[in-house]
Amino acid sequence: MIWLTWRQFRGSAAMMAAVLVVLATVLALTGPNLASGYAAGISDCTPDNTCLDFFDRFFGEYDIPFLALTLVVLILPALVGLFWGAPLITRELEAGTHLLVWNQSVTRGRWLAVKLGLTGLVAVAAAGVCGLAVTWWSAPLDKSAVPEMAQMAPVVFGARGIAPMGYAAFAFVLGVTVGMLVRRTLPAMALTLAVFVAIQLAMPLLVRPHLMPPVTGTFELGRENMDGLGAPRGGSLQIFLRTSAVPGHPGAWVLSSRLVDPSGRTVSGGDGSSGPSSTIVRAVPVSTTSGPCSPQGLSAEGCPAEINRLGYRQQATYQPLERFWPFQWIETGIYALLTAALTWFCFWWVRRRLS
Repeated sequence: MIWLTWRQFRGSAAMMAAVLVVLATVLALTGPNLASGYAAGISDCTPDNTCLDFFDRFFGEYDIPFLALTLVVLILPALVGLFWGAPLITRELEAGTHLLVWNQSVTRGRWLAVKLGLTGLVAVAAAGVCGLAVTWWSAPLDKSAVPEMAQMAPVVFGARGIAPMGYAAFAFVLGVTVGMLVRRTLPAMALTLAVFVAIQLAMPLLVRPHLMPPVTGTFELGRENMDGLGAPRGGSLQIFLRTSAVPGHPGAWVLSSRLVDPSGRTVSGGDGSSGPSSTIVRAVPVSTTSGPCSPQGLSAEGCPAEINRLGYRQQATYQPLERFWPFQWIETGIYALLTAALTWFCFWWVRRRLS
């Protein structure tokens, strides 16, 4: 069975290995220069406190390869489920070759165990190599990324660390399970993709924010959590509040953010929309005709200081960056449990229902 399974799978395995070798080679050649450029930039910007400007320039230079590599790691588990998992059993069922194997003194359990074990281990190893290599290469960019693309951000989190290994294992066994139930390759591939995408969307939206109790804090307004100030003619002062960042916690995943007045009530006036990864516009009753927030003083530090003196604050709920690796282990464990449950179902189905 091991020899037969390997003969059926070796073409796909060789293609995956070739892609990973090319990817690892490119990352190994460009990674050191990326890290040295980041280190040099940090040493230059630290004395004059201009590192926020350096982060914007540095990330802007590499944002396209950063996003491309992130997308590659996110897509890989789905491809594993689509092209390795779903056809693994349906190919045998459609051709009827599973009955031939079972009549050669090979039990159904052994037949399935070898197919799942060999192909599944290669899938997990491939996702692990790809994810960890991209995590190593992207480390300088993760430290300088905009809040929406930080390590804890939903889009990036799934392409870092060990999480891709859990995704790949689950996607592979999900494809096998759907293939057993549907018994046709193309419908099984389509259904596998739909279910996997739905679960991948549900995890960051419904589950991941609650893996650990989020932190709630109140912060003064400044450059890190404001996109600017506005003073329309005859109107109130407008604060452009960034809802994806909190001061003193770079890389945090902000779940909710609002502007509160000195009594702690939410400032709801303005014309912007609220939510993570966006900017909300809130109007506050501060004079815009004279004083620190006059049109001449909006670009200086006096207006933010005046707003803070009056007691306006950002109130945010967030998951700090320090929880990145605990979240990685917890989420990977959840996917491991789902994979184990589907594997048990596959063995039960192949022994009791599959014919």
